[in-house]
Amino acid sequence: MSKSILVTGGTKGIGRAIIERFANEGFDVITCSRNEKDLADLRAELEENHALIHVLAVKADLSKKEEVMEFAEKVKAFGVPDVLVNNTGVFLPGGILDEPEGNFELMMNTNLYSAYYLTRALIDGMKAKKKGHIFSMGSIAGLTAYANGGSYAISKWAMLGMTKCLREELKNEAIKVTSVLPGATYTASWEGVNLPEERFIKPEDVAESVWSAYNLSPQSVVEELVIRPQLGDI
Repeated sequence: MSKSILVTGGTKGIGRAIIERFANEGFDVITCSRNEKDLADLRAELEENHALIHVLAVKADLSKKEEVMEFAEKVKAFGVPDVLVNNTGVFLPGGILDEPEGNFELMMNTNLYSAYYLTRALIDGMKAKKKGHIFSMGSIAGLTAYANGGSYAISKWAMLGMTKCLREELKNEAIKVTSVLPGATYTASWEGVNLPEERFIKPEDVAESVWSAYNLSPQSVVEELVIRPQLGDI
């Protein structure tokens, strides 16, 4: 029986790289995005390159709880995944004291609440199978505070805290939980920045690290996966 992976926000960057890495191993793919064309393009590429896998690609805005829950129902109808990667996220620059009104709520809804509600909606199915692996896409901003990233950092610190709690709650359920904490990664978020590409982490390196963490024996788990550019943070 084939295995499956669910990656939220999987049409670009790290999410897409993870999907492609697991698809190469024969995993069925479940993903979502707000952009229908990006989803169609991803689905077509996966089906062309991996004829034997099944793909569920759903248009959904996970900053909205009702759409998270609707997406979860479609996932359960497709089949509860073996791997869940809570990857949906948004970054809007600004300090806590001067950022535009609404930035905090948008980043908390997108970066944290989406993962909270989706995990809760799917966890009973994973428990029933007595196996699974949950990856939460955090950031080094969840480890180190920095200027001009206030609400983003808050959301990522909270994501790390939630993931640590999940790890404790799921230890005896044979479900692994891993926090992925990458530094600056060469994705669309850094478009327009006047820095060479080699200064950044490659999305494929994050994906390879996730794949390696997934492949440990049942008695071991990577609790936190910190990845930084070789020359240090940007």
